[in-house]
Amino acid sequence: MTTKEFDAKINNTILKLSEPESYKQLCHEHHQGEPLPSIKNLTKVIDLVREILFPGYFGTTTLRTGTTQHYMGVYIDELFELLSGEILAGMCFECNDDSDNKVSIHNERAKKIAVDFIEFLPEIRRMLGTDVEATFLNDPAARNFGEVIFSYPGIRAIMNYRVAHKLLQLEVPLIPRFISEMAHSETGIDIHPRAQIGEKFTIDHGTGVVIGSTAILGNNVKIYQGVTLGAKSFPLDEEGNPIKGIPRHPILEDDVVIYAGATILGRVTIGKGSVIGGNVWVTNSLPPNSRVVQKRPKDIPFTDGAGI
Repeated sequence: MTTKEFDAKINNTILKLSEPESYKQLCHEHHQGEPLPSIKNLTKVIDLVREILFPGYFGTTTLRTGTTQHYMGVYIDELFELLSGEILAGMCFECNDDSDNKVSIHNERAKKIAVDFIEFLPEIRRMLGTDVEATFLNDPAARNFGEVIFSYPGIRAIMNYRVAHKLLQLEVPLIPRFISEMAHSETGIDIHPRAQIGEKFTIDHGTGVVIGSTAILGNNVKIYQGVTLGAKSFPLDEEGNPIKGIPRHPILEDDVVIYAGATILGRVTIGKGSVIGGNVWVTNSLPPNSRVVQKRPKDIPFTDGAGI
């Protein structure tokens, strides 16, 4: 390829990528003075929250008599600055207000939400404590709580979920979904921040787990890898567009166990104490204490390759 041909190809590509029609649905027009959300900062937020919720396990915290309060104060101050800035960024990203003082108005609200979230951290820690305990008790391979906190992807995903869920409850735009997708990328576990999940929640192994936005899980629920709590096909409106915002994911009552690869679709209720076997497909509600498994495999002998 000659230099002239190379330049022509590159210039032609630049022209195509610069054509407004090609990116009009994919472009965010940033306005000066308005922050944009930062994945780098949100990663710092999650790292700080982990260090606050599980002191001594993450980061560089040294727990000695009389120092814990100092560390917590430092972390909370840093968390407030980072989180309030990212909440502000999310608000500005979605805001259509053109007034000159909108950033300052959003900034005050962002700071209040950050304080409200920080005030809720002790409750998130308490709930995560029940999740850690349930995970330890439900897994014979777990040697202690520390192993569960350090190395179990389910706990990391649940922590991100509980943080994102609270931020969503506080009406923070955009950021909760970022945080849940960070856990999805890290662990392979996809929990929508709008889902409602009770205490003592266990995800064993976890890869491939999907929990939809309107799913409701009671207390002491346990699910294994590859479980999908999903929706059926969306109903359409008169113009053929999907109707959003309707409950369309399963309800799992207390003490339900879902084994690996099971798929539960639609707004169905799985009754308290039920067990769903591996690779089962469920689209109907089940009463309490149900047991659903696949049919037993048939034992068919093969002689000299016959029947294969």
